[in-house]
Amino acid sequence: MDRQHRKALKKQAKRSLKAHYLIFIAACVFAAFLAAEFRGSLSVTQAQSAPAAETSAAAQRSVDLQDIWLDLAGGRLEEGAALSQELQEQELRDAPGMDGMLGRSRGVLASLVNGVSSGSILVTIAAAAASLLGSDSLGGLCLVAGSALVFVAVWFLLQNVFPVIVRRIFLEGRLYPDVPFHRFAYLLHIKKWVRACWIMLVRRVYLGLWSLTVVGGVIKRYSYFLVPYITAENPSMTAREAIGLSRRMMDGHKWECFWLELSFFGWWVLGTLTLGLSNTFYANAYQTAAFTEYYAHLRALAKEKDLPGAQLLNDTYLYERPDEALIREKYADVVAVMAEPPVALRAPTGFKAALAKYFGVVAFPTAGERRYEQDQARRLRMQQLFGDVEGREYPARLYPIPEENKRLLIDSLYYVRHYPLSSLVVLFIGFSFIGWLWEVGLHLITAGTFVNRGSLHGPWLPIYGAGAVLILVLLNRLRTKPLALFLAAVALSGAVEFGTSYVMERLTGMRWWDYSGYFLNIDGRICAEGLLVFGLGGMAVVYLLAPLVDNALERVNQRALKAVCAALAVLFVADAVYSQFVPNAGEGITDDAATAAVEMAQTDAADA
Repeated sequence: MDRQHRKALKKQAKRSLKAHYLIFIAACVFAAFLAAEFRGSLSVTQAQSAPAAETSAAAQRSVDLQDIWLDLAGGRLEEGAALSQELQEQELRDAPGMDGMLGRSRGVLASLVNGVSSGSILVTIAAAAASLLGSDSLGGLCLVAGSALVFVAVWFLLQNVFPVIVRRIFLEGRLYPDVPFHRFAYLLHIKKWVRACWIMLVRRVYLGLWSLTVVGGVIKRYSYFLVPYITAENPSMTAREAIGLSRRMMDGHKWECFWLELSFFGWWVLGTLTLGLSNTFYANAYQTAAFTEYYAHLRALAKEKDLPGAQLLNDTYLYERPDEALIREKYADVVAVMAEPPVALRAPTGFKAALAKYFGVVAFPTAGERRYEQDQARRLRMQQLFGDVEGREYPARLYPIPEENKRLLIDSLYYVRHYPLSSLVVLFIGFSFIGWLWEVGLHLITAGTFVNRGSLHGPWLPIYGAGAVLILVLLNRLRTKPLALFLAAVALSGAVEFGTSYVMERLTGMRWWDYSGYFLNIDGRICAEGLLVFGLGGMAVVYLLAPLVDNALERVNQRALKAVCAALAVLFVADAVYSQFVPNAGEGITDDAATAAVEMAQTDAADA
């Protein structure tokens, strides 16, 4: 390869990088954080973490995790447990804000944070192993072996294979205008993740053995240089086939590959001077794109020369566009949906239109509206394949290894729909009842007594039902964006819970819940673990539970349904009005916060 050819490859690599800058950079950054590749790109992070490490050392802690680990590994479980307890007390005493937002004395999240930071999780694992095996020494050995197994599994299943995923992203990007983020999981879709991991492991073993010969290690590095690219194209090959094909394709090309690498010397110097910033935001992706072009060049030569094994490089549409007739054959269902006119629906006007558009609510949906929603849901499910048909994305259905195409229950439910008032009433009462069961059951397990939880007298906690319905209607426009919906559900749930706590305290003079001592709480009214549960619950409501309930209610007698909904609404309103004058207060309901405050005060006094 002469200089002009190298310049042409690099010019094409720049075009590819410009067209796919965000996903190419993201792929390289992920690889750097996983320590799969480009490790030197995180020099800025490492440089900034050094002063922090010095500050931590200067603090001269009496105990650290390393001490606990050494004791447990040596079979000294009692000493390790004592050091863990000492470390936890030390952290709780020294860390700022423990009585406020960063409280860590109550809750699941606080227990998890304490368990990790103090090493008590390690103590629990070692103690459990020792109990089963009847020996503290064997328990320590099990902890060491288990930790090593976890490390090896993470390396084998993630770090080891991620270069293959990066090459796949770059290969698709060199021909197609769009590379969706779900392509990072393409090995899972074709059920070849473990096979790709094995190929890369064998390559590493071979390189390790050849590196013992010094010169052989350098030569074989270039001999096996194309294995990640070959695996990215066809991960169904055996390790021997992939390595052998790379060796044959690189025969006579090692020296030019070396010179292509050396042509990036200026970028390596700049990366050092910028503490890795230029590498992170440009050079890593640029170099990978250039070698992707180089692989495409060598692949074409291998096909031309009919090298043994070249027939295994069979992903034709990574390198050429499929013709329209083939696309229409493989994507017939998608083409049909794209060609069909949408179901016609006379658009509502005025207040009804606003309710339907912004909140997804209709008073009494007609059969025509239901057909319209089903048509919209079908189009939404197909929409992710429109890019394949239009030539904007790699046509996954033309991949030589067929992708798994399971029809999940959640896919069969059309969640972009309009909910009638009857469904909203049932959902509100239903989730209020489920919330009541949860609170009552939790108190029954922890305190051993049955208590009618909540300020109302009936079997319902309206904050759960209100949260579910508000997420469903106020976040209607976000249903097609799951991540945005989750974040908005967390924010909305936090606002509702905080506001409800504040208003109820002002109206009744009592505080009905208190999260003081929970990790990441605000004024004891909301906490991180609660909001996380609400966010996940909101996702379940929008994408699964609410559509299932609405589908079931469609099949019942609508007149009877309206009568039941009216009766439930009257009962709930009557209970709410009555409870304003005679709230459901007493032991296990309104005294939980006070009890918690007393316990915390007693703990603080004992520590002092």
